[in-house]
Amino acid sequence: MKKLALLALLAAPAFAHVSLDNPNAATGSYYKAVLKVPHGCDGSATTGVSIELPPGLQLAHPMPKAGWKLDIVRQPVTPFDNHGTLVKEDVTRISWSDGNLPDDQYDEFAFQTRVAAQPGKVFIKVRQQCAQGATDWVQIPAEGQDAHALKSPAAALTVTPAGEVHHH
Repeated sequence: MKKLALLALLAAPAFAHVSLDNPNAATGSYYKAVLKVPHGCDGSATTGVSIELPPGLQLAHPMPKAGWKLDIVRQPVTPFDNHGTLVKEDVTRISWSDGNLPDDQYDEFAFQTRVAAQPGKVFIKVRQQCAQGATDWVQIPAEGQDAHALKSPAAALTVTPAGEVHHH
């Protein structure tokens, strides 16, 4: 029993930051991103979550959440083809606001996107607004650095070559 408790304590930091439920997607695929928000800000309830979509994630469609206001920001992007249509403006930010997620509860914020990024890592920067304060999950690890060593790491998506399927 003590061994299980120790393992739970050692595993806890891995879930202390905003992360993706499935951190893997193949280039060229459509991907359902589910961001897990495990707690508030130092005891304060989460009232908003905003994400910045990095280049390489296209045509995002957020999932609305009951009790939360949804805002979608579209901006000019490097033009790309979407089944014969030239896309010049795309979603660059998704925000859920005016909600209430108590500090001792967790929730998920989801969106679907097309993965156009080349194989490697893509980082999704997240701002967690709370009743008191905020946390910016924006740190990107240096090459070879463990993201868990960072205080506020951005959510990481590992992009694999087309056709490869990886599950965590």
